[in-house]
Amino acid sequence: MLDRLKSVLTARFGSAPALKEAPKGVEVLAEMANRRVVRRYSDKPLDPALLDTLCAVALSAPSKSDLQQADIVIVTDPAQREKLQALIPENPWAKAGPALLVFCGNNRRHRLLFEWRGRPFVNDYLDPFFNAAVDAGIVLATFIAAADRVGLGTCPISQIRNHAAQVADILGLPSHVFPVAGLGVGWPSFEGVMSPRLGLDVSIHRDRYDETGLREKVAAYDRRRNETQPYKTQRFVEKFGEDPAYGWSEDKARQYSVPERADFGAFVRAKGFKLD
Repeated sequence: MLDRLKSVLTARFGSAPALKEAPKGVEVLAEMANRRVVRRYSDKPLDPALLDTLCAVALSAPSKSDLQQADIVIVTDPAQREKLQALIPENPWAKAGPALLVFCGNNRRHRLLFEWRGRPFVNDYLDPFFNAAVDAGIVLATFIAAADRVGLGTCPISQIRNHAAQVADILGLPSHVFPVAGLGVGWPSFEGVMSPRLGLDVSIHRDRYDETGLREKVAAYDRRRNETQPYKTQRFVEKFGEDPAYGWSEDKARQYSVPERADFGAFVRAKGFKLD
């Protein structure tokens, strides 16, 4: 099983740490490293109790200062699903699965504790928003890991933040509660897709942050990714033309060459956060 873990990590990162002995839980580590994005699902129904259980497991994740600032909205009602899907019609996997979850940051409950006691909320800065957003991200990641363990497929959908105000209205999110990401959930109809990652020497640092040779390392990643999972299409060809060496770095540079979610800061402020 140690060999499988190393093989999976090599497939993901181009290399693997030089483990000599299999650590406890090596099977689980190999499965986690091998996780796949799943955007196509079977017709098998999803037990609501299982979904609730996975939410409970996800909400067992660490929370900043035990503030518990993450919520999950389970969207299965067809009318609600249709409203959300209408916001992102170019994202077919938002409607592909039997359930769509929306993970939210919630700083409202914390503030209500002060209101109920008649005390001023004196930490009204960027930090409350940041803490709630991080809590929601941790819960999202934990849900994905739990879903993987029971054989479900998932696909995160950050695109809901493109229409954060409309999503908040549809879901009835009050002040200081905001959507962080959606998640399609269902029983997979195929094994899913592994996304190759940047090399470990890019993302893991020793004692100090280090960008030595970064450009060359990213170029090497572009080549490795093109060998294993080349992009089927290129973004904004009419603006940038065809690139014969099109890889991850060019794709991301093109993706963010146009404004995206430029109104999200205004939405967050409208939800009551000062962000100072």
